[in-house]
Amino acid sequence: MMNETFLHAPLSAGRPYPLGASHDGLGVNFALFSANATRVDLCLFDAHGRKELRRAALPECTDEVWHGYLPDAEPGLLYGFRVHGPYDPEHGHRFNPSKLLLDPYARQLHGAVHWGDALFGYRVGHARGDLSMDRRDSASLMPKCVVSPQQPYAWGDSRPPDTSWDDTLIYEVHLRGASMMREDLPAALRGTAAALGDPRFVEHLQRLGVSAVELLPVHAFLQSRLLVERGLRNYWGYDTLAYFAPEPSYVPNGANELRRAIRRLHAAGIQVVLDVVYNHTCEGNEWGPTLSWRGIDNASYYRLVPGEERRYIDETGCGNTVNLSHPAVLRMVLDSLREWAGAYRVDGFRFDLCATLGREGTGFDPGAGFFDAILQDPVLSRLKLIAEPWDVGLGGYQLGQHPPGFAEWNGVFRDSTRRYWRGDAEQRPGMAAALCGSRGLFDRRHRRPWSSINFITAHDGFTLADLVSYAERHNEANGEGGQDGTAENFSANWGAEGPVEDEAIVALRDGVRRALLASLFFADGTPMLLAGDEFGHTQSGNNNAYCQDNPLSWLDWRRAGSPAGVALTRFVGRLAELRRRHPSLHASRYLDLAEELLPGIPRASCFEPDGQAIAPGQWDDGERRAFALRRAAAREGRVDVTLLLLNPCHEALSFVLPAPALAWTCELDSSRGDLSAAAAAEGAEVSEGIEVSEGIEVSEGIEVSEGIEVAPHALVLLSARGRQEAPA
Repeated sequence: MMNETFLHAPLSAGRPYPLGASHDGLGVNFALFSANATRVDLCLFDAHGRKELRRAALPECTDEVWHGYLPDAEPGLLYGFRVHGPYDPEHGHRFNPSKLLLDPYARQLHGAVHWGDALFGYRVGHARGDLSMDRRDSASLMPKCVVSPQQPYAWGDSRPPDTSWDDTLIYEVHLRGASMMREDLPAALRGTAAALGDPRFVEHLQRLGVSAVELLPVHAFLQSRLLVERGLRNYWGYDTLAYFAPEPSYVPNGANELRRAIRRLHAAGIQVVLDVVYNHTCEGNEWGPTLSWRGIDNASYYRLVPGEERRYIDETGCGNTVNLSHPAVLRMVLDSLREWAGAYRVDGFRFDLCATLGREGTGFDPGAGFFDAILQDPVLSRLKLIAEPWDVGLGGYQLGQHPPGFAEWNGVFRDSTRRYWRGDAEQRPGMAAALCGSRGLFDRRHRRPWSSINFITAHDGFTLADLVSYAERHNEANGEGGQDGTAENFSANWGAEGPVEDEAIVALRDGVRRALLASLFFADGTPMLLAGDEFGHTQSGNNNAYCQDNPLSWLDWRRAGSPAGVALTRFVGRLAELRRRHPSLHASRYLDLAEELLPGIPRASCFEPDGQAIAPGQWDDGERRAFALRRAAAREGRVDVTLLLLNPCHEALSFVLPAPALAWTCELDSSRGDLSAAAAAEGAEVSEGIEVSEGIEVSEGIEVSEGIEVAPHALVLLSARGRQEAPA
């Protein structure tokens, strides 16, 4: 039973740092930033969080940080704050001591938000709107903060894997959705962090060649009132409630469940990247609830409209924008990142709407304080840093403009690849550029090809199976009239909308899926695979399943065990193995593509199906779709040469293999759905029947004519099996 002498002990001054609640073995120090408050009350609750046991003012304020020390208090204590100050929305202040507030630095939460009008700082329905003030106590509706121990987990001698960007394959996955339909797990483990470290899931990732999982948000997040009233739930988790605490439903037995899962993934050589949301909070605009930052110091934490501070600047589409120009707010974000990097040993972060984080007074700036602060940090700067390079603000599309050290989700790669394999006109130049690492976007400031995070699908949009099964979005289940989610998906149903039994359509869809996947894995840059795409996960045409916390979104592992699922999973594993084996499929630097590594073989060359180099004017011919891409790369004094043959057309095409003549081995044909790993490893050797270039070794094989036929909507990979010493 907890020692309750702290209920009567006076608060001493304590210290202004560290922020949050810090236990030192003898008591707890509390520190809270608020530049505009006039008083801060610490509120203590019983073990169930229902009864407020004590309320006491923090006795000191140093440099805008309110602080106090409570002797004899121990880890496990439940608490919150009430902050006094002016309630003056027209000048940006929304203090209301009737509202219990979460500590922005809370590392653990107890309970959940229970919706009621008392959560709002203003009287809901009042004639004066948000200018009115609601004096009802919100404590009974609020979760409580938990004082956490300082060193909660012994990591032993475990070490995170040090995987280079060049060897990285990312698997974007939802922590809950990954295991909710795992019938081989006990029901209590499904949907939790514990399931993430299950050996069977880890083995599945290893079969795919995955080196990093990117988890959708695991910070504690809010179930919005609108969704709750519709009978839906915030599934994706992009409405952050606490930046230092894991989502309680993911760790029902405590945060160490997540740490153990990360440790097990690390032991398997798999890194962990967190999708983090520092661009906005769950409190929304002026009509939103008062849960934490709004009531602590609204004018500091949020960007407000100059001269009209009642309103919020909304460059996120979520009602508010976090004010990273304020040093205390920037410190909160950096402290949160360091907490996850240190206490959880995560290997990197994907920053949601990162363009917002880089906005200064004049707009987006790659030299913004947020970027500078991270890139100078000795710990954070060494992690994998990934930007979603856009937001909804003016000039919000900043792909390729982020500073060195950051990788970026490449939406151009996604759209170019989708349109190319759909058969759209004028897409050949974009497909060639995508395969060569989107040089026009990223080849600046000594950045490297890994800066381009290549993806065909992500959580936001169609799954791969739906991309080839639906021409239109089908989002009616979201309760928004079916008009939410993007209308332009560059998708096709290939003959009929939705599920079909027509074997010809099924085969065509499967072939296009394999061609899309092969394009992803054989492109320069960092590939990212959406969880479930490897075995045919479908959301029934919903391209905005943010509120679908149900089997529509959860991974159905029965599909993974079906013959089609097993075959596609094997195919993906084969793609990953080929990518690892051939350095020409993933360039590590942007080098001169015209430089010859062997006689007549530059780093990259593009050819027409007739084997002739594509002339500049032919790139402008929008009706020319098929082409071949030959790439060469030197590694450890040897040269690796591969040839991609791409046919997005509706009929088979004969490709003449380009000069100089080499002995080629067919490593993969995306039209072959039954390609086993063993058969692919043996390869089918082809050559032009012409004497090969000097120095290239000829492996024994079956010689064919001077051409090779490529099926419709297919990609073929050939490799020169022999390697040659690179010129000195």
